[in-house]
Amino acid sequence: MLSVRRWALAATSVLVLGWQSLVVAADLPDFTELVEEASPAIVNISTRQKVSSQPMAGVQGMPDLEGMPPMFREFFERSFPQAPSPREREAPQSLGSGFIISHDGYVLTNNHVVADADEIFVRLSDRREMQAELVGADPRSDLALLKIDAGDDLPVVKIGKSADLKPGEWVLAIGSPFGFDYSVTAGIVSAKGRSLPNENYVPFIQTDVAINPGNSGGPLFNLDGEVVGINSQIFTRSGGFMGLSFAIPIDVAMDVVQQIKDNGSVQRGWLGVVIQEVNKDLAESFDLPKPAGALVAQIMPGGPADKGGLKVGDVILEFNGHEVVRSSDLPHAVGRVRPGAEATLVVMRDKQRKTLTMEIGTLPDDDAVAAAGGNDQAPSTSSNRLGVTVAELSDDQKKNLDIHSGVVVREVSRGPGAMVGLRPGDIITNLDNRSVDSVETFTQIASDLPDNRSISMRVIRQGRASYITFRLAQ
Repeated sequence: MLSVRRWALAATSVLVLGWQSLVVAADLPDFTELVEEASPAIVNISTRQKVSSQPMAGVQGMPDLEGMPPMFREFFERSFPQAPSPREREAPQSLGSGFIISHDGYVLTNNHVVADADEIFVRLSDRREMQAELVGADPRSDLALLKIDAGDDLPVVKIGKSADLKPGEWVLAIGSPFGFDYSVTAGIVSAKGRSLPNENYVPFIQTDVAINPGNSGGPLFNLDGEVVGINSQIFTRSGGFMGLSFAIPIDVAMDVVQQIKDNGSVQRGWLGVVIQEVNKDLAESFDLPKPAGALVAQIMPGGPADKGGLKVGDVILEFNGHEVVRSSDLPHAVGRVRPGAEATLVVMRDKQRKTLTMEIGTLPDDDAVAAAGGNDQAPSTSSNRLGVTVAELSDDQKKNLDIHSGVVVREVSRGPGAMVGLRPGDIITNLDNRSVDSVETFTQIASDLPDNRSISMRVIRQGRASYITFRLAQ
């Protein structure tokens, strides 16, 4: 009787586990239909570029290396004798992927896929290969628009809305990693609005979709078969995929496409400010209820922010009705505004919210800030609680930095100044949210600093301003 009960229990367990497995399997997405419908609009992109190489003609037994994989081509080139004089040849390279966005042959891809190419070739799903025209490119967003002449009935992808994506949502990539056409990989959205080094104007979509060289420029799909992003970059320490891939939102890409079609180039909005993240200490120093917003550390003279009344020390909390949670949110939002349009900013100034309206400018090609100059000496003092020796700014220094007040650090001894990283040559313009117009003012403010509270200090180093915080012990 006991054995029968055990058998019945075991049989029940098997049935339950089998049912659970079926439920789990049923919850997993099926990508087959999506891949079948979308694949015809995916293309492989290769380029030809004139490079210098050793001629192979006339070398007996030398095989034809055209179209051979680079790994094998390099082996054969090293294995055969070479003539001494170089010549130019055209080297074909399979570099990336792309996708067709219009029936008349517009193709979208990454700029780095086709940059510096002499000729661009697009291979369709039916194996037709044709030369493509570069309509326009935008290096800042790493996007390029191509055009092929293949009739008016080409298959196209469906364009979705990247703004509707949510972390945890399934996404799928189709591309040509390492030249393997129409490779399919899937994963989930890890995060949105990511900022990458030197990529201030693209709020990247982070995913765990496997992306490798050759996937660049290929589409990222949602479960509805709509393109929501363009696979662009990976984070890696090994050169291969490590679980972190980044895609350009399709909303950003289609705006770039429209500007290229209309104007031949892309223009972005510009405020003319240098901003930094508001951490917990800075929030306390500026009496903010929580760490949020973008702290204005520097304003470009004559720029839109300067003309619009924005001031150093303002914390930008909202831009055109959208909350600025992180400082990286601001460049993304400003860049989407057309130059010449008006924008509304909500800032925290002197512990009060203030609304400003200003005209957005055009992002310049070179927005670098000039480095500080001038070496004139001036009287100094060292009797302050920060452990620094400061001096008056010379007229040349004020002119070169385009500032009206401040003091320059001459020496740094042991104390709070050294602990926060102050260096000789640094310019201090604000201390404890008060303007520093002379050595005397600096000394007075320093003597009145409170204990055990976050204190902010605005420092200009090599022409770039930023806020730092510190505390004074009793």
